[in-house]
Amino acid sequence: MSTFTPSDIAALGKVGVLFGGRSAEREISLISGNGVLGALKSKGVDAHAFDPAERSLADLAAEKFDRVFIALHGRYGEDGSLQGALEQLGIPYTGSGVMASAVGMDKITTKIVWLAHGVPTPRYAVIGDQADLDRVVADLGLPLIVKPPLEGSTIGITKVTDASQLKAAVELARRYDKVVLAEQFIAGREFSVPVLGAGADARALPIIEIVAPEGNYDYQNKYFKDDTKYYCPAPLDEDITAAIKAHVENAYRALGCEGWGRVDVLLRASDNAPFLLEVNTSPGMTSHSLVPMAARAEGTSYEDLCVRILASASLKLGQPKKA
Repeated sequence: MSTFTPSDIAALGKVGVLFGGRSAEREISLISGNGVLGALKSKGVDAHAFDPAERSLADLAAEKFDRVFIALHGRYGEDGSLQGALEQLGIPYTGSGVMASAVGMDKITTKIVWLAHGVPTPRYAVIGDQADLDRVVADLGLPLIVKPPLEGSTIGITKVTDASQLKAAVELARRYDKVVLAEQFIAGREFSVPVLGAGADARALPIIEIVAPEGNYDYQNKYFKDDTKYYCPAPLDEDITAAIKAHVENAYRALGCEGWGRVDVLLRASDNAPFLLEVNTSPGMTSHSLVPMAARAEGTSYEDLCVRILASASLKLGQPKKA
């Protein structure tokens, strides 16, 4: 049942839904954004589409939005750059602020922060131009995962099972980023944990277990095929559930995330030890997306979830004091 009154909806004012954009995840953002736009309109919100790839920041300022819902994924929308522009324009926005968005977008920097806060994450190596690939294999073992650290949606990722494959995997990842992340492979079960709120009020939603065909949760299986199975709440005992949620909430707060997000987790088969992979500060909102799935498990509809996230929009840096 909706908890939003007509006066609550009216107080949201004129709303821009930002989606599309120029990243490699544009296609998914278009689906997410259209879903959010339709959901908000169905609840009576004065919502309007805005694609930053087709319109300028001047156009954004001229629209005089009272707040915006960011449904952009990847670069130029999830990496802090747009958040900085919105702070300059004084337009409240959904999700994390400039710093948390930038750090969360960079999987290498995320790991550095997480390790400083005791968050378990797979061992890793940063591969630059002069990296010793044999040393990477010796340090991390096989198989290992190679990925561009600033991309999402499994773009540019390779599972390397033989040392002879590493060079090609690095070259693929370098099509997207100059520096490449190699990561210890964790054999086990795959989970995702949405989070709502900020600071001490941040709370993990029900855990989702992802069972993809042959363990391959790739771009097609994430967004377009129906072969992947999702179990929400995940079939885990209470102690493991509590441990995963505690790690996720710690990881979310360590980066300064707020509003909403999603943390991806692996549970090692040999000992049920959790390893956190990354945080998504502007998660997908498609029909296959995980945040709406977890919210539904708690009785919150997609439409109400969109309004709730929108209602949390804010300026994170605050308004400067006048001289």
